[in-house]
Amino acid sequence: MLDYMTLRLIWWLILGVLLVGFAIMDGFDLGVAILHPFVARTDVQRRVSLNTIAPVWEGNQVWFILGGGAVFAAWPLLYAVSFSGFYLAMLLVLLSLILRPVAITFRGKMEAHGWRQTWDWLFFVSGLLPALLFGVAFGNLLLGAPFHLDHTMRSIYEGGLIGLLSPFALLSGVVSVTMIVMQGAAWLSHKTEGAVADRARWIGPIAALLLVLLFIIAGIWIATTVDGFMIVDGGDPNGPSNPAYKTVVADRGAWLYNYALYKWPAAAPALTCVGALAAAVLMATRRSGLALLSSSIAVAGVVTTAGFSMYPFLLPSSTHPNDSLTIWDASSSQMTLGLMLGAVIFFLPIILAYTSWVYYVLRGRVTETAIEQGDDYYY
Repeated sequence: MLDYMTLRLIWWLILGVLLVGFAIMDGFDLGVAILHPFVARTDVQRRVSLNTIAPVWEGNQVWFILGGGAVFAAWPLLYAVSFSGFYLAMLLVLLSLILRPVAITFRGKMEAHGWRQTWDWLFFVSGLLPALLFGVAFGNLLLGAPFHLDHTMRSIYEGGLIGLLSPFALLSGVVSVTMIVMQGAAWLSHKTEGAVADRARWIGPIAALLLVLLFIIAGIWIATTVDGFMIVDGGDPNGPSNPAYKTVVADRGAWLYNYALYKWPAAAPALTCVGALAAAVLMATRRSGLALLSSSIAVAGVVTTAGFSMYPFLLPSSTHPNDSLTIWDASSSQMTLGLMLGAVIFFLPIILAYTSWVYYVLRGRVTETAIEQGDDYYY
């Protein structure tokens, strides 16, 4: 069996892959929902917009479920602290995600203009709210959450929902929204034609340029204003899963320490900027396939930038830094991580193969002509 440190590191990488997969795959679902009222003006155009994601959104959301399952199995203490402390925010995310299929399905139940317009705007909310809250969540990870652990390792959360909405966290939320809008526009420009694709092609580049600008502003904010966290004693990668066995200090600019220590993590923010700028140019020049690829690279860059900056922290504590959770001291046992890794090695290729096959079968564009003729489109 692999040693404890290696297993912990592998599971950190697996979690990163799942989060990147969710951001890319469900990202364009959320982006389409946000863009829906603006790129589609007629009822037929809105049906085009809906049908670009209607066959695949459920499969894309599996990445989110897998991510939550990985946290629960690999880092149960992280699951307990985050899901209890951020309970109301998580509830809002789940309610908005539930709203998406309801809006897609119920919209077509009646032909009345007011009925369909109402569900169109609720569909918009189902995309905007999760995109914003996911970004706010990442912002709060970088700021640290107000929690501590008692002598029984029970987590005690000292904050509330309003406390999550700090200026930096809201900036992170806006970064997330622009990223998702860019991804949704790239998807629509690739999967549609005509008026819907044309509107997506001019909204997408604007979102991509805003993403680069806001991403840089957030980076400067982190470097000059935000207190990062650093382990100064303890934190043995092969040690027991007990956060009490380390000493952590908060220091201005500490989140940049990994970039000074290792050079390769700098590839993540570089990919964000290069990918977003390339996506803007490619969407504007109607090279939709490459635009979607570039946008996906930028999305991956945003997520991995946060992960590389925080390494090895998973959830820092802003009030009791020594109780911060890291990949070394919040994990399951070595045997548990090893057994689960075997399951991942077996099942993940099956999931990837099936997903690839689905997208191959559903290749091609959704057109207004096909919608009007009723060619196998339900919504």
